[in-house]
Amino acid sequence: MVSKNTICLWFNGTAEEAAQFYAKTFPDSTVGRIHRAPGDYPSGKEGDALLVEFTVMGIPCIGLNGGPEFQHSEAFSFQVATDDQAETDRLWNAIVSNGGQESACGWCKDKWGLSWQITPRALTDAIADPDRAAARRAFDAMMQMGKIDIATIEAARRG
Repeated sequence: MVSKNTICLWFNGTAEEAAQFYAKTFPDSTVGRIHRAPGDYPSGKEGDALLVEFTVMGIPCIGLNGGPEFQHSEAFSFQVATDDQAETDRLWNAIVSNGGQESACGWCKDKWGLSWQITPRALTDAIADPDRAAARRAFDAMMQMGKIDIATIEAARRG
């Protein structure tokens, strides 16, 4: 990896599968080198994928197949700014339909337990509206949603 700072994500033997999914789902995402274990280790065997280098939307990551000891939590998430409803729907649906779970306010979780915020730029603009009443209406509308519906956010913003 070229970057000095890389996100390391812990997986239970599925780092390569996750990296492949991210690479096919998100723009500017790729799978790089796969480092095979030079010997047996507590959660794997010699030759298993131990580290998987990949990028997610230009962010360098390493998937470490470390075993079942640690799980992902909502304390870490990828936030993806989308430009329109079609992009929002495509990314949300890709994550959820591939064994993921819906959550609230634009959040969902992939099948490996990583959290994603699929956040339309229109939502960010609406809740930052200098008209505090408009921002509040958009915020209140968002609080009722799973996947963000841009038309509903914009209608709430307008009042």
